[in-house]
Amino acid sequence: MAMPHANVPDDLLLRQDQDGICRLTLNRPQQRNALSIGLMSALQAALAEIAEDATVKVVVIAGAGPGFCAGHDLKEVRSTPDRNAYEALFQQCSAMMTAIIRLPKPVIAQVHGIATAAGCQLVASADLAIASEKARFATPGVNIGLFCSTPMVTLSRNISHKHAMEMLLTGEMITADRAEAMGLVNHVVAEDALEQAVHDLASKIAAKSPLTLKIGKEAFYRQAEMTLDDAYHYASQVMTENMLAQDATEGIDAFLEKRTPCWQGK
Repeated sequence: MAMPHANVPDDLLLRQDQDGICRLTLNRPQQRNALSIGLMSALQAALAEIAEDATVKVVVIAGAGPGFCAGHDLKEVRSTPDRNAYEALFQQCSAMMTAIIRLPKPVIAQVHGIATAAGCQLVASADLAIASEKARFATPGVNIGLFCSTPMVTLSRNISHKHAMEMLLTGEMITADRAEAMGLVNHVVAEDALEQAVHDLASKIAAKSPLTLKIGKEAFYRQAEMTLDDAYHYASQVMTENMLAQDATEGIDAFLEKRTPCWQGK
């Protein structure tokens, strides 16, 4: 059973660890898990701790209640109509999303309901995403006079520019199947199969060398920001260093000897 993590106030975030998989559940069900300052702080604290936790191989982010994440808590946002407060809010959200991308462990979004605005950004920031057939996605800020500029950053890095602009300019909700066709999510499954599908994917990844996963995730995002020539130069250096790791030696030997590798994370 999921329990609140010791460093997380007010049970805003639930953490459950099992077999190398850390499950983080956004726990503001009545607010559709809107990203309050408290919830974002809880996520940041959990991610910082997980980054140093060698027992965690894969992270799953899920949501309690009927929605995955409805974006920012607009009531909280409007409670302090001040430039400095707004800047601090969006800087914190950007730092939290970046922490997911920089986390040296793969992150899977388990999307069972609506993922809108910063909630859609959260899905886009995860390395992988599996959605229930009932999930819905939108960047609806334009409908209330607030363009989804920060969600745009990761959204436009996940899907084509025209698909991203369609979502951003219309604010319309799209289905899970449409999100899969766009490339926002990896797979769409039946509602009652979602948790098992996420667990199966997480378990498959958790069985790999943790060092290799760390190297690969960092390299993926770094090369994506480079020119073609720079990306190949960088990737060649990464592969050279990776080849010198104990896990690479073990993995190649195990393959040649037709046995299961024993990872050391070195």
